[in-house]
Amino acid sequence: MAEVRVRLDLGYDGREFSGWARQHGRRTVQGELEEALRTVLRRDEPVELTVAGRTDAGVHARGQVAHLDLDLETWTAHRDKLLRRLAGRLPRDVRVWRVSEAPAGFDARFSAIWRRYAYRVCDHPGGVDPLHRGHVLWYERPLDVDAMNEAAERLLGEHDFAAYCKRRDGATTIRALRELAWHRAAPGARDAGLVVATVRADAFCHNMVRALVGALLLVGDGRRPVAFPGQVLAGRVRHSAVNVVRPHGLTLEEVGYPADDQLAARSVEARNRRVLGAV
Repeated sequence: MAEVRVRLDLGYDGREFSGWARQHGRRTVQGELEEALRTVLRRDEPVELTVAGRTDAGVHARGQVAHLDLDLETWTAHRDKLLRRLAGRLPRDVRVWRVSEAPAGFDARFSAIWRRYAYRVCDHPGGVDPLHRGHVLWYERPLDVDAMNEAAERLLGEHDFAAYCKRRDGATTIRALRELAWHRAAPGARDAGLVVATVRADAFCHNMVRALVGALLLVGDGRRPVAFPGQVLAGRVRHSAVNVVRPHGLTLEEVGYPADDQLAARSVEARNRRVLGAV
């Protein structure tokens, strides 16, 4: 029977989840969404999702992407009502924004060419706006954004980010970091004290963004020199001074994909094991 690949664009508040990936006995985004899909599609067998980026416990998402495969009959019967039915079935901390038939060759994970995260920090002496406390890290020391940006520039490009990743057997830590920059909210704005890091790469290894932020905060508060994060990177081993900052300040904002006619080729390329400096 003919199959249709269905793309889901979604967001979630990660505070009460043990991450994206399904885990026995734990509440996860994947678990909630797959169960909701099974119910609204009236299927006895489980529904299996493939996701663009597996976020950790406590991490949020605005622009997460996932896909599932459905037989043509099921897709035709449910596509016009699927979005509304999911809204009625899902818990309030998960929302699907868009349901669409994916183009040929699309894979939510392997077709992606970049992921963009934001990490939000507040160094206002009075603390974080109570309405934003679940999405912003309070930092007790004032931060020098210019120094953090100077340090961040030295991390851009393709490198082995082993010093900033939690090691996993058989997994490469080579990544291409395309963007890492900080900006501060305008003086007098409602978000006074808010400092936001934008981080974009082809992919991220476990804890990479939170470890990079941890190293740059040490530069921002003056405890380490601008050269420090780059020196840690060159060492290729975890540094005891670099803390993996708390997850609640991190949000997956967007996932980028190539043109439709390049999706399949990208999916094949992304499955190849990375080698530093390979052409």
